Amino acid sequence: NNFLRLCVLKVTQQSEKHLEKILNVDEFVKRVFSVIHSNDPVARAITLRMLGSMASIIPERKNAHHSIRQSLDSHDNVEVEAAIFAAANFSAQSKDFAAGICNKISEMIQGLATPVDLKLKLIPILQHMHHDASLASSSRQLLQQLVTSYPSTKMVIVTLHTFTLLAASSLVDIPKQIQLLLQYLKNDPRKAVKRLAIQDLKLLANKTPHTWSRENIQALCESALHTPYDSLKLGMLSVLSALSGTIAIKQYFSSAPGTAAATARSFDLVKLAQECCYHNNRGIAAHGVRILTNISASCQEKDLLPLEQDAVFGLEALLVLCSQDDSPGAQATLKITLTCMVKLVKCRPHLSQSVVESLLNQLHSAQDAARIPMCHCLAAIAVQLPVLADGMLGDLMDLYKLIGRSSTDKKQELLVSLATVIFVSSQKALSSEIKTVIKQQLENASNGWTAYRIARQASRMGNHDMARELYQSLLTQVASEHFYFWLNSLKEFSHAEQCLTSLQEDNYSSALSCIAEALKSYHKGIASLTAASTPLNPLSFQCGFVKLRIDLLQAFSQLICTCNSLKTSPPPAIATTIAMTSGNDLQRCGRISNQACMKHSMEEFRNLATRYGDLYQSSFDADSATLRNVELQQQSCLLISHAIEALILDPESVSFQEYSSNGTAHVDSEYERRMMSVFNHVLEEVESLNRKYAPVSYLASNTCLCNAVIALLKVPLSFQRYFFQKLQSTSIKLALSPSPRNPAEPIAVQNNQQLALKVEGVVQHGSKPGLFRKIQSVCLNVSSVLQSKSGQDYKIPIDNMTNEMEQRVEPHNDYFSTQFLLNFVILGTHNITVESSVIDSNGIVWKTGPKTTIFVKSLEDPYSQQVRLQQQQGQPPSQQQQQRTAYSRF
Repeated sequence: NNFLRLCVLKVTQQSEKHLEKILNVDEFVKRVFSVIHSNDPVARAITLRMLGSMASIIPERKNAHHSIRQSLDSHDNVEVEAAIFAAANFSAQSKDFAAGICNKISEMIQGLATPVDLKLKLIPILQHMHHDASLASSSRQLLQQLVTSYPSTKMVIVTLHTFTLLAASSLVDIPKQIQLLLQYLKNDPRKAVKRLAIQDLKLLANKTPHTWSRENIQALCESALHTPYDSLKLGMLSVLSALSGTIAIKQYFSSAPGTAAATARSFDLVKLAQECCYHNNRGIAAHGVRILTNISASCQEKDLLPLEQDAVFGLEALLVLCSQDDSPGAQATLKITLTCMVKLVKCRPHLSQSVVESLLNQLHSAQDAARIPMCHCLAAIAVQLPVLADGMLGDLMDLYKLIGRSSTDKKQELLVSLATVIFVSSQKALSSEIKTVIKQQLENASNGWTAYRIARQASRMGNHDMARELYQSLLTQVASEHFYFWLNSLKEFSHAEQCLTSLQEDNYSSALSCIAEALKSYHKGIASLTAASTPLNPLSFQCGFVKLRIDLLQAFSQLICTCNSLKTSPPPAIATTIAMTSGNDLQRCGRISNQACMKHSMEEFRNLATRYGDLYQSSFDADSATLRNVELQQQSCLLISHAIEALILDPESVSFQEYSSNGTAHVDSEYERRMMSVFNHVLEEVESLNRKYAPVSYLASNTCLCNAVIALLKVPLSFQRYFFQKLQSTSIKLALSPSPRNPAEPIAVQNNQQLALKVEGVVQHGSKPGLFRKIQSVCLNVSSVLQSKSGQDYKIPIDNMTNEMEQRVEPHNDYFSTQFLLNFVILGTHNITVESSVIDSNGIVWKTGPKTTIFVKSLEDPYSQQVRLQQQQGQPPSQQQQQRTAYSRF
């Protein structure tokens, strides 16, 4: 009955993402399609909707196309509406269907017998006629006729919106569409049409900002200046706000106007933004300051420089207004304001002092709901620029005490936010007074989770002494042993990094003892970290990062020991003469080079750099700050290996060009700033020694290397967000077929046949898919290795001995599948490994895994076995067998 058919339709529509997994599409379609010949129009209508829901897997089925065309001529309204639904879905998927149905749709829309409500449902089908230029052009002509022939509000709204979607999909005639929408926005008196025009202009502004000309922006500015309605002005400003952050704004100010009148009009956008900055509607004011901020950030012309102050004044006014109001609208506007502040300070550092002062002044009188985003804004600015002076730190401490004594519902969040600002502003170690104040407030007013979050922020900012004390206090407050081991490992890591802060240049014996103490704590920590891992949460990144840190500290310690050993056994006085006589420059270093210690140390650092690169490639879900941290560790390894090569191993042929850092690169954190400073200083020292004092004496080179190691270790390590928190989660599950019943049991294949290995996979996401990067395609690598050989050895071409294949598949609705044909000519057991990696939208390959293994047993085919046995028994094969053997050989 039709109720059951309706239930099947609902399930199909809800399972749209999984339709590609249907193994026998023909059988599935045959069972559904038989109902299309029913005498019941409702049953036919349900079938049409079913076919439309399946259009993604049967786009080119001609019988479905024919049924939809027939049903469009039906006299039953339910069936016609279902046919329209199916026609829209098939037009989006099939070029042939779209080209064939276009004329039919045009006739129905233009026909006098078609009711208006049916025309309103038919017109949106034309948005899918974008498969080729001629089809899009004919559809556009029809829509142009409709928009002039049917001036009613509903008809104009539907036609204009279809017009816009067609232009956005076909990517032709977008400038004409912008002009048409601006014309309706300016001349049509109906507010509903104006709102639709604004909505479509916003869509085109987001999708194709480069197609907006100076005249288009000017016309929109004039409409916004002259409209008396705040709601329409808000919409137009949102379009201009979206455009102001793109290349369109540069085109607006850079194109040289021809006349003086045009020059005066070119500032209409600035005039509009300045007027709206102090508007009584918060939304309009927010868009006004955003436009001014984007102009100040992207346009460097001298006559636009005064706009910086206008932007700052507008931002400060909005800050004062919104920080006193805890309504959702005010908080949304406040977030826009604070985002603009961070962007403005990033592009115009000289404005940072006034912006930070206004934020600090407003913090005391603001509502608690507004204080949290204001603290986040202060931290974001202070991370980029060291603008928080010691005097400001006192104000922050007073506010921290005040909040600790209050009893608001936002208290815990405020304590964390303010502590973050304090950690960022204290670029060096925290004073004992600050640590005492923070710990007192935490003891009096916070729960364990707040203390953990503050400790986590301290670890991220490099304040390891504070973090260690907080982790120590939390050890007895957790209910799970896994959490206990996790906190204990963090405490040990913080203690290890704290040991490295007391390093001093030219004091190498104390440096070795500090590194040894740090390694002792790190080994305790890695043991606790391993105990904290579970099958559901294996902590693979954390373990990999810490193991690399341990190996790096050991390599640093070994390098300092190697350099110190030169002092106890320096090269002989005639080492330089021996080096010149033998032609081996390494002889200058005496016994050390003979033992190849330095060469081994250089290779060890290069190996560590490679391992850091592997860790980087496996961290697909990590945020950019974490990845940058791993990259800095890798660069420090490469720097030391380069210094060893330049000073000792091969000073003549080494090149400094590839290692010279880019001084103009933007630095996002204090940790990165300090590391880059150390990199530049070490490179300059090595280069000056190499050029001025060639050949470099062993004492100078040893001192330079040891000081470089100490300088790198003195920068407190930053444990970034991904070490503690996984905001994005992406995993891939693979299924191989054929698959054995028992994993250890091999699949039997005859050696004269090929195995068709089907690989299916599902991409699984967490709560925030694609937060940092999205999967563009999945790379599948299949390889086979012969494990055990059975039978005699034959001379077989090397191509037949291994299988190495790679395919790239684009997931559709998080599902992908592909097949591989594998040869197993050699008799025996083969191990097949299928490894997956992902490629993001920028084309970068990430080795995310997983890796799946199956076993295949290659068996001799019966006919070859029979021939071989006959040959072994001395019986000549029959003539027919000889012919088959000759045939099988070729």
